[in-house]
Amino acid sequence: MTEKPKTGLALAFDDWRALINDDWRSLAIALYMVLVGYGVLVGIPVISTAWVTKLGFTEVEVGRVAGMDLGGLSAGAVVAAWAITHFNRKLLVVIGIFIAVLANGMCLKYVDYDTVLWLRFLAGFGSGIYTAVAMTVFGMSIRPALAYNLMLFSFAFSQALEMRILPQLSMNGIYWVFIVCFLLTLPFLGWIQSYPKPRSIATETQETNTSRSFNPLLAWVCLFAIFLTYINIGAYWTYIELAALDSNTNPELVSEVLVWASLCSLLGCFFATLFSNRFGLLRPLLIALLTMATGVGMLAFGINEPKFLMSVFTFNLLWIFTDVYQMGSLASFDRGGNYAAYLPAAQGLGQIVGPNIAASLLAINLGYQSVFIMCWCAAMLAMTIYWILYRHLRKRYPLIADAT
Repeated sequence: MTEKPKTGLALAFDDWRALINDDWRSLAIALYMVLVGYGVLVGIPVISTAWVTKLGFTEVEVGRVAGMDLGGLSAGAVVAAWAITHFNRKLLVVIGIFIAVLANGMCLKYVDYDTVLWLRFLAGFGSGIYTAVAMTVFGMSIRPALAYNLMLFSFAFSQALEMRILPQLSMNGIYWVFIVCFLLTLPFLGWIQSYPKPRSIATETQETNTSRSFNPLLAWVCLFAIFLTYINIGAYWTYIELAALDSNTNPELVSEVLVWASLCSLLGCFFATLFSNRFGLLRPLLIALLTMATGVGMLAFGINEPKFLMSVFTFNLLWIFTDVYQMGSLASFDRGGNYAAYLPAAQGLGQIVGPNIAASLLAINLGYQSVFIMCWCAAMLAMTIYWILYRHLRKRYPLIADAT
């Protein structure tokens, strides 16, 4: 008697069991590391406001500093992506922690714009090395798409926590939070595999054959689309609080909305999983990017409280929603985790380009409306690339085009 293939919850439980049994210690510490490593990225609205209110930076300078921090994340991830195949992972994590802690520690003393600009790049660089190692652990897990989903689900809580706690702290208090969080990794360093664990010959052969069936360009296309998506995310998330306050929106409302909207990520993660099981990865992603672009672009016509609420809640709902699909799509072409370390690089590069373009637009007095138009263009361009990719996969690899 043949056993029926499992579906629905039974299949989901089997996937989770396989993921946890794979190496739960490595996954647990990697999860903590990505939450810490992406701490500036998810907390940038309140950090940007702190740079303005506590250090006296201008709105243009904030864009430059945010871009340098998150650009450092990208640069560190690129270095780690190369080094991770040649060096001990634990050593890379220690180096990343040392650089990030040193730079954040120096920010406690130096508060002038020119010095902070380069110190934030250095802090981001250390964070990029640290985060890329964690992302590689997820990429090489037995269920990479599920591991990414777990990571993104956890972001909802860490983001809400940052939005609630960081505004209550001084600028030095914010830096101390990052320093302590990085140092807390050290007692659990032994949970990280020094080198990739050996796999069975059958598994390696299957992964090799799978990777050969795809053009490596497809993974790079996904990474480029992620870069474009994060131009939108970086510019919007850096300036949304400042733009709302500039439009005389109630400051208390802005603060509360940013906290509660962060929890929309939970719904985004839930619906993303639900829809992917029904419609695959790429089709819902196209709709999500179109909707995100609409929610961002509507602010180009002015900001009032109803528009602000609708835009921020839509953005937070779809940020994690799109990340689930983008990372899942990349995992379809990245069976060995070779491209996973480049994820923070693509995201960080988008985060340096987005805020810097926004800062340049503000510097020539085009206003926040131009920033949101630029965000709309970036999201729509990413959607166009995914649409072309989907059409290509439908012709060449129909099973992958509708894969979950």
